[in-house]
Amino acid sequence: MSAQCEVAAKKAAGAVAPLSFFERYLTAWVAICIVVGIALGQGWPNMFKAIGAMEVAKVNLPVGLLIWVMIIPMLLKIDFGALQQVRQHSKGIAVTLFVNWAVKPFSMAFLGWLFIRVWFAPYLPSAQIDSYIAGLILLAAAPCTAMVFVWSRLTGGDPYFTLSQVAINDLIMVFAFAPLVALLLGVSTIIVPWATLLTSVVLYIVLPVIIAQVIRRALLAKGTARFDAALHKIQPWSIAALLATLVLLFAFQGDAILRQPLVIALLAVPILIQVFFNAGLAYWLNKKVGEKHSVAGPSALIGASNFFELAVAAAISLFGFESGAALATVVGVLIEVPVMLLVVKVVNASKPWYEAGHSV
Repeated sequence: MSAQCEVAAKKAAGAVAPLSFFERYLTAWVAICIVVGIALGQGWPNMFKAIGAMEVAKVNLPVGLLIWVMIIPMLLKIDFGALQQVRQHSKGIAVTLFVNWAVKPFSMAFLGWLFIRVWFAPYLPSAQIDSYIAGLILLAAAPCTAMVFVWSRLTGGDPYFTLSQVAINDLIMVFAFAPLVALLLGVSTIIVPWATLLTSVVLYIVLPVIIAQVIRRALLAKGTARFDAALHKIQPWSIAALLATLVLLFAFQGDAILRQPLVIALLAVPILIQVFFNAGLAYWLNKKVGEKHSVAGPSALIGASNFFELAVAAAISLFGFESGAALATVVGVLIEVPVMLLVVKVVNASKPWYEAGHSV
């Protein structure tokens, strides 16, 4: 194992704080952003229209900058050197990849169709039905990145496995995100220009990954202490950029939310079902193939959580600030922390059942 990978694994194992102050109360901050964003949008509509018009090639420049500030600090934690550890956790990795890429996006597309287009359609604005489904698909098409380290830490997850699965999922995401989204949107009869989708991939996956890895190498070359200090210093930027983006989103979404406040609750239903279904499936499959609980935990958690920062960015680029797709991805942000903490509790509480009959 490389020295950098060893350091990263040790950090994942215990040196990383379980949840920062902002992360612990993320749902509360999102709720505040809803209120502040709607109030600002109603009070100064012309200002936000001007912000929305700051576009180049369908990319909103203020949001693009905020997304980079949001994503890059998280991507700094990713060590692609951990890919060499994949063989040591082949069964767990296989389960993770199966759930993340063969089950999760397709199950969300089905749940979106069932709940949004069929069961909840009478209670939703008809013009936004397709857009809501698109947002749900975007949310499920990208596995979580940075927060998985936190969830793994809280379940006593194997740090080397956590590093390995995050690294390989990020690598796959670079190549699979656009084709997968295009396929599922096409099946759902939602037309998205390929050029816009590929632009989103380059802007919000490829370039941030490259920039983050360059910065990571430069910081590690100066020592792990410098790297740790830099991560600690810039981490709040990520949360601040996320909250600023949400204020903008809800400023644009204010009219729709005030007209139909039930929308957020209805969009949360398929997201919640998808989280529990995929977490349970990954957890059960790991037990069936004989993996340790310390592998099953992080495998289930990455299958349940989403790279919502990327989903929000892609939704804005593809459909715009005022779209149902943008709102659907934000609902994912709203419920992420409390739901994932519940999954963590279930994983921890079920450890005796999981280990029954296993030599661990």
